[in-house]
Amino acid sequence: MSISTLKVTESRANLLDESNIQFGKLYSDHMLIADYEDGEWKAPQILPYGDITMSPSTTFIHYGQAIFEGIKAYKTESGEVKIFRPHDNWKRFNISAERMAMPEIPEEIFIQGLKELIELDKNWVPNSYGCSLYIRPFMFATDEFIGVKPAEKFRFMIITSPAGAYYSKPTRIYLQKEYIRAFPGGIGFTKAAGNYGAAMLPSKKIKEMGYDQILWVDGVEHKYVQEIGTMNVFFVIGNTVITPDLTAGTILAGVTRASIIQLLKEKGIAVEERPLSIDEILEASKKGTLKEAFGAGTAAVIAPICELNYEGEIVHLPEESTWEISAMIKKELADIRHGHIPDTHNWMFTVC
Repeated sequence: MSISTLKVTESRANLLDESNIQFGKLYSDHMLIADYEDGEWKAPQILPYGDITMSPSTTFIHYGQAIFEGIKAYKTESGEVKIFRPHDNWKRFNISAERMAMPEIPEEIFIQGLKELIELDKNWVPNSYGCSLYIRPFMFATDEFIGVKPAEKFRFMIITSPAGAYYSKPTRIYLQKEYIRAFPGGIGFTKAAGNYGAAMLPSKKIKEMGYDQILWVDGVEHKYVQEIGTMNVFFVIGNTVITPDLTAGTILAGVTRASIIQLLKEKGIAVEERPLSIDEILEASKKGTLKEAFGAGTAAVIAPICELNYEGEIVHLPEESTWEISAMIKKELADIRHGHIPDTHNWMFTVC
């Protein structure tokens, strides 16, 4: 597949200050665009990063037919640039596309386009340990029509942005029952734009109360935990790591989640994927068996939880300095990504 490229006349990579990387504030020089029309994908292009124009009647603006992914590229200690598990994100992207009545993106556009784009903007990949280049592939419906029906035209794009630490300290989370993230039969398992739009108001409310993220629960009994903010969630109770299972289709099958589970099992640490109620968490806290809790996702990687508020009952987690599992897994993932230890799982995709 041939990808046409129009390079910038002058790179802005000198704007990258690795001592002060703010997530989502600075974007790399180039972006990839591919359009879907008449039942087929047109040849992709790499262009200078910039604004795009569209009709006010563009379908996704009105009906939310839009999906995205989050991926990261890292620089190894030998200077190579590698992407963490991009094929898994490509597969998940197409799962989201199917659910949202959107065309699947071919591997050669997603993976080859990703490779050529990152190779062109390799100077934007930070050198610092723990830092990365965040990659955002996304697709949206581009029909110029305000009738309610699945669109026939789409645009796929990839943009990138340098990323440092997402959270600078352990998070405080709030469990509330007023708002629900996802129901069985819905789109909770996808990375659809609407999932995140619906979370804005409840997220705003809990941040005004001094909390960082919401611990979402199920929409039927309002007691089984699902996700924390935009991340999968793990609880360490006794000697077992517990995370909500994917059976109901309300939880995103996180790539970071899957990586953590695999690493833990290889170390002989018990992992359970099953329904987990807030009652079980509170009971474990009272018994002193709740040892750790953390969110896991592409942006934050691992976000330790220090406090949980459930209907005014405050659960304080043990001091982060006592945590073993999340600290160990966070370091191992970073070491694999930066080439400090062998990539025995073949998770890292070499760009250049």
